[in-house]
Amino acid sequence: MGNPRWEHFAHGADIGVRGRGPTKEEAFRQAALALTAVVTDPAALRREREARLEMEAPDDEILLMDWLNALIYEIAANGLVFGDFDVRIEGRRLLARARGETVDVTRHEPAVEVKGATFTALSVARGEDGDWVADCVVDV
Repeated sequence: MGNPRWEHFAHGADIGVRGRGPTKEEAFRQAALALTAVVTDPAALRREREARLEMEAPDDEILLMDWLNALIYEIAANGLVFGDFDVRIEGRRLLARARGETVDVTRHEPAVEVKGATFTALSVARGEDGDWVADCVVDV
């Protein structure tokens, strides 16, 4: 199994976010980092604020989309952006802590506004290497 990581993938005018990890939780965590990286550099974020998020969905794919949309809501409604995540998945339920800070346009230089996670390319599955892969296209 490989190292946890995130990446973006091209999808027309939108952006795909992908998280990989040895566990489903790690893949979701990495997908959240990829989402943050659409907006700003996750490594540059301070851990000053915390949000606790909890959700339940009928399957892993909807759970991933709900997870990303909850983070997008925090950015849009509360002006928070996160660079550190603790994710726990119990069956179809996700419990998480997201740590970050209030968006500072001058320091964070947000690249785009993410409008929402979509059903496009939505997938949560084990890859050929045995790692979990969590993919979703986000509307920008």
